[in-house]
Amino acid sequence: MKRLVLALAALATAACSTLPAPGRLSDPVQTEAGLVSGTGTAVRAFRGIPYAAAPVGDLRWKPPRAPIAWQGVRDGSKFGPDCMQPSEYPELRGAGMSEDCLSVNVWTPADRSDARLPVMVWIYGGGFTYGSGSHPSYDGEALAKRGVVVVTLNYRVGLFGFMAHPDLTAESPRKASGNYALMDQSAALRWVQRNIAGFGGDPGRVTVFGQSAGALAITSLMTSPQAKGLFQQAIVESVGVMRPMSTLKEAEAFGVRVGPRIDDLRRMEASVLVQRLRDLAPSEREMTTARPLGVIVDGDVIPRDDRRAFGNGQFASMPVIAGGNLNEGGGAVRNYPVRSALEFRDYLSRNFKGSEAPALSAYPVQADAEVSQQLAHLYSDTQFNFGTREMLRITAAKQPTYRYLFKQQRNGSAAAPIHGDELQYVFDNLDAPHRGRQRPYNAADTKVAAAMADAWVRFAKTGDPNGGDLPTWPRYDGSREPCMAFDGTPRAEDGNRTLQLDMIRDYYARVAQVQP
Repeated sequence: MKRLVLALAALATAACSTLPAPGRLSDPVQTEAGLVSGTGTAVRAFRGIPYAAAPVGDLRWKPPRAPIAWQGVRDGSKFGPDCMQPSEYPELRGAGMSEDCLSVNVWTPADRSDARLPVMVWIYGGGFTYGSGSHPSYDGEALAKRGVVVVTLNYRVGLFGFMAHPDLTAESPRKASGNYALMDQSAALRWVQRNIAGFGGDPGRVTVFGQSAGALAITSLMTSPQAKGLFQQAIVESVGVMRPMSTLKEAEAFGVRVGPRIDDLRRMEASVLVQRLRDLAPSEREMTTARPLGVIVDGDVIPRDDRRAFGNGQFASMPVIAGGNLNEGGGAVRNYPVRSALEFRDYLSRNFKGSEAPALSAYPVQADAEVSQQLAHLYSDTQFNFGTREMLRITAAKQPTYRYLFKQQRNGSAAAPIHGDELQYVFDNLDAPHRGRQRPYNAADTKVAAAMADAWVRFAKTGDPNGGDLPTWPRYDGSREPCMAFDGTPRAEDGNRTLQLDMIRDYYARVAQVQP
């Protein structure tokens, strides 16, 4: 009898040892759809957690639905599939490509379920045509070690994310179509609100950060009633805010070019739709007209274009960091078929009809050798710098707002940083592969990466990036236009290409006056 009692006591002790102590963060973690296990020690990663049902079959080009519950413990050691896209990044770590791709990944340093750590949610860029939360550059461990919960998400890209079509509009109860990518992002943010406390995060302290198309998604969500209250702060890197946006009618016209009948398109293989978009994409972008694929003013998810929304105060006011890279457009225009001074002046005149003289004065070119850099400046200013300045001037009047300029020349390169070069610094992941290779870096790069990652995390924690070894980062104001310049010696600087950005502002104001 005594042996039986001792055996039962031993079994009870063993059983209790598998349960978390009171207040300890459990593993697996209970989410609304089921249990999920993680990997790691100081930081635990939970990958590939569905936040929505697979948008396949009849659900292609529908708003995201609730995830399907699962039984048992879901293995969170691997990323879910990447969304359907061109093969731009061979280093993506997802389980292949699939339309069944709506998942989140969570990195948490919390050891208690009541830790209530601030949360940073990353929205990737990629022109709304490619990208994934599984990219190694976006691995959240280095940021999480600084005391935040990091979330990356997948959202539908390409035609899957932004397909508008008369048939889709007709079948929608809201009589709108497109912007499925923004609906996905909102659904993922709602998942964070409902579930992140289980990972030690605070749903009341969510900072959304993103780059390029991901940053534009964030500023768009700031104007969307669907995203109201889902995040409290924003960091937007190289944001294309206040560029012309497609109307629903214009987006539907592009959708008809993809195919006249939505039933036929729903039956089409996903890989064929990826190629269809590549076939329809223009070889050369205009810089002052709406792109064929992107955020749509549909009257529902996006009630009005962002220039009007921000100008009228119809946006979620919150602390913001915004900025970009010294030579944003240097990579984007590398293959533009604009080589001579004559071709550049013709291109400039085409983009600024009715304002040709001030445009030529703002971007003077006398010789063919000057074309490449002026074209890069033109791209930087029209696609990023202008909208960033206009948005900051508005947001700074309501909430703490900070501007940065990334100037670090990686590994001592002579080339100024271009679009996307800051990403691995922000995540402090300089050794991550990108486009199939690892880029060399030096001690100065390591220092800049630590400074940026620290500042981004401080902002997530307090709404203020100042502190540590960083010199004082002044709040933005529209007169001096201060920014924090990040290179080997971070410092505050003033100024922001006033002549060129004022010209673009005046052009858009004139166009708005003559539009019906």
